[in-house]
Amino acid sequence: MLIVGALLLVVIGFIHSFLGEKYILMRLFRRDNLPKLLGSDWFTKRVLRFAWHLTTLAWWGFAAILYVLSKPQANIQGEILMIITLVFALSGLVSLLFSRGKHLSWMCFFAIAFTSYYASI
Repeated sequence: MLIVGALLLVVIGFIHSFLGEKYILMRLFRRDNLPKLLGSDWFTKRVLRFAWHLTTLAWWGFAAILYVLSKPQANIQGEILMIITLVFALSGLVSLLFSRGKHLSWMCFFAIAFTSYYASI
């Protein structure tokens, strides 16, 4: 059953990102009344886009955890911590690149990735 849950998370992640981009974000970004953060709506759009897709990334991380839990190994804690490390490292990278470093969440995401990695070794 955990494998089914993992597969559903992967599928819903793809659907969420694809349909959300096509039917929500693109339509939202055509509006001319978005808040102008840091002087323009560019930053607002970038933050909304990366936050939307970070949800998908988090779901895929949960899918990986469910998969690991379905076939537990001797070092299950280490495996889960490595998944958390990867998810938060990727989240930090997405935040850093999409916002060009202006959205400071990347620092927190990288810190979580580092602490998770450190705990796993």
